[in-house]
Amino acid sequence: MIKILLAEDDESMRLYLTRALERVGYHVTAVDRGTAAVPLIESERFDLLLTDIVMPEMDGIELAQKAAAVAPGMRVMFITGFAAVALKAGKKAPDAKVLSKPFHLRDLVAEVDRLFQTEDQHGRL
Repeated sequence: MIKILLAEDDESMRLYLTRALERVGYHVTAVDRGTAAVPLIESERFDLLLTDIVMPEMDGIELAQKAAAVAPGMRVMFITGFAAVALKAGKKAPDAKVLSKPFHLRDLVAEVDRLFQTEDQHGRL
């Protein structure tokens, strides 16, 4: 089963995304900030880091950078309402998909599915 680590500071959004992704078969571990995600990345294996960019204590870009150092094989997808502002010069984000809020849940699920379908197709070559 594909494991997703979701870092989202907005509680209603976090619950909404968790339920939607679990409904289609993903295993989701959800946290409310980047600093809570770091120890999980260090102690568990996740296939995808799904993170908001704008969060207290540690933003999603910094979290993604830490994740890339600890778990280089983990994919990253940013979800944000501030994509253009948050992805500013001076902060190098790992190669990642950015999904701008508002988005429909089917768009999120389709993007997550696409990440792993591509991996499956290339993994079999």
